[in-house]
Amino acid sequence: MYAIIETGGKQIKVEAGQEIYVEKINAEDGEVVTFDKVLFVGGENVKVGAPLVAGATVTAKVEKHGRAKKIVVFKLKAKKNYRRKQGHRQPYTKLVVEAINA
Repeated sequence: MYAIIETGGKQIKVEAGQEIYVEKINAEDGEVVTFDKVLFVGGENVKVGAPLVAGATVTAKVEKHGRAKKIVVFKLKAKKNYRRKQGHRQPYTKLVVEAINA
């Protein structure tokens, strides 16, 4: 069984036992979070939401928080002596999906 959930403005396909990385969530390590924005539940009984599946939830346990690798944002305008270099590290939360309740 799998589900498609929405979190952090993104849609993620999840299965029980899977480790996923999502936008940072305000929850402590070891805490259990519940996602109620379930768009689709697949498997033997397929349920498609319009836009959400009523009564479906996905529970996951917070494993850790961290920051992704640095990306470099470099802006350049040719022949105008304009150069800007900026770095960015996106915070994330690592989750382990425990159950899909549909």
